[in-house]
Amino acid sequence: MTRVALVSPYALSVFGGVQEQVLSMSRELARRGATVLVVAPDRADLSAQDTPARVERLGRRWSVPANGSRAPLALSPLAARHAREVLRGFRPDVVHFHEPFAPLLGWGVLHAHEQAAVATFHRSGDGPALRLTRPVLARLALGVDVAAAVSPAAAETVESFVPLHPVVLYNGFEVERFVEVPRELPDTVTVLCLGRLEERKGVATVVDAVRRHNDRAGDRWQLVVVGDGPQRGALEARAGHDDAISFVGAVDDAAKRAWLRRASVVVAGATHGESFGLVILEAMASEVPVVASDIPGYREAAAGFATLFAPGDADSLERAVVTALATDSADRLAAARSHARAWSMASLVDRYEDLYDRARGIFRATR
Repeated sequence: MTRVALVSPYALSVFGGVQEQVLSMSRELARRGATVLVVAPDRADLSAQDTPARVERLGRRWSVPANGSRAPLALSPLAARHAREVLRGFRPDVVHFHEPFAPLLGWGVLHAHEQAAVATFHRSGDGPALRLTRPVLARLALGVDVAAAVSPAAAETVESFVPLHPVVLYNGFEVERFVEVPRELPDTVTVLCLGRLEERKGVATVVDAVRRHNDRAGDRWQLVVVGDGPQRGALEARAGHDDAISFVGAVDDAAKRAWLRRASVVVAGATHGESFGLVILEAMASEVPVVASDIPGYREAAAGFATLFAPGDADSLERAVVTALATDSADRLAAARSHARAWSMASLVDRYEDLYDRARGIFRATR
């Protein structure tokens, strides 16, 4: 039986794409009979996670600016040492690091390189943190046996800083979970926006588009914003206490999937910094029309099955929503869902199991 350790540098107590990948992968690996350990920051987090895997939370959680967002990291060398001790005790066949260069939880394990290691890189785009830590990252890269990236942009970012050449896979998700809740078509057009409330996510553009539409059109739209973050207060002020706009706050994965099944259209409005548009595929799997900003990560994920708009342009977004609603049909939704199925977590884990075998072979050959 395979023993797999999944290391997330980001706390599971904060919603995020990397965290969702780690939990989803842990469920799929467990379904296949693997013994799975998840290691993540935030020792104060006592919440139950939706996974049969053992979960170890280490260190204090810090919120650190990163790539236009705020990353919930463990910055303590003691937490990194504890992670190494926990993994020694677990005795994994392979350690799978997600975003391995994000400090600091997995750095001690990478540096020691005591187990076969697979690394998945999610981030695209450089920044001062990467440039200033290049020597450290080059040393950590020596602890990676096999590298993967979620997009060509993420692979390019890695290759520009360290001598690794990731195979480009993708993010995956459990497609069938998104139709477990019955579809409920709303009487009023309901625009759904999901994600962390920070500037680069473009939620302000969605708010502006809905308000402009409602000011000048006969049919009023409802906007539901699901998520939380540093921009929430500013966004609520921007919405002007409009009763057509609701801020739900952060929700768990089951509630997120229920909201998707109640939406008329889902809008993904990020202006930059998205290496892959998983939220787009989740909406397609939920049989909901999708409107997305025309940025590389979203364009790649959409593959022609979403209506695109100019990032940051509220008028372009409003027109895109009108178009998406007008072209909504059973055949179009079925085609989009079929496209989304190609990104299933089951297919992704098939690929990763091959990488795990390769990493074990490389690791043994160097010992």
